[in-house]
Amino acid sequence: MPDLTVPVPGATELPAYLARPSVGSGPWPGVVLIHDAVGMTTVTREHSDRLATAGYLTLAPDLYSRGGLIKCLVSTLSAVASGQGQAYEDIAASRAWLRQSDQCTGRVGVIGFCMGGGFALMTAAQGFDASAANYGQVPRDLAALNGACPIVASYGAKDRLLGSAGDRLKRALTERNIANDVKTYPRVAHGFMDRYNLGPLSPVLRVAGFGYDHASADDAWGRILRFFAVNLS
Repeated sequence: MPDLTVPVPGATELPAYLARPSVGSGPWPGVVLIHDAVGMTTVTREHSDRLATAGYLTLAPDLYSRGGLIKCLVSTLSAVASGQGQAYEDIAASRAWLRQSDQCTGRVGVIGFCMGGGFALMTAAQGFDASAANYGQVPRDLAALNGACPIVASYGAKDRLLGSAGDRLKRALTERNIANDVKTYPRVAHGFMDRYNLGPLSPVLRVAGFGYDHASADDAWGRILRFFAVNLS
């Protein structure tokens, strides 16, 4: 699947990865996939390809592509909490690109992991039809969830970064009558859906509170795809 560029305000272009379903000729529902704090990696592409295999035209913008890694990392992480910044323009441009594509049905969801999960929650009320937040930071100002689209979210009970974020999100969505499927997996920690191959460092990652878990990841993906099938069809 090809890399491409998406036009954004200011006459600049945003590099992105496009994963297109291999079965049928479309149009297909679209999904904007927002990468984690590590950036555009093989894991990001694998997640995108998995969604494409399930029948979704998936666009993953590289939020670190302009300004250098360190500068972009700091500003993008800050944007998750503030609700403002270039990252939101990039996400909106990616959504618009999908909606305007003749390969897309016009129904567009958003999915994110870690940092991207925070963006998936912060943008759930900004024109998407469904949102999937995986171990994403819950908005500090819960008003950001007012009017949000249906949300499916997955967290790990052993996540040392986010604690009881799943419970807080579930309460906030239920209070706002927002359709949701929020699940906290009891035996996993942060990043349990991301299969990073760090070789001998993998045990260190688990001690630090991170790590892939196949059973929980598979269950989470099943919930996401069922949720998207209902809300993006």
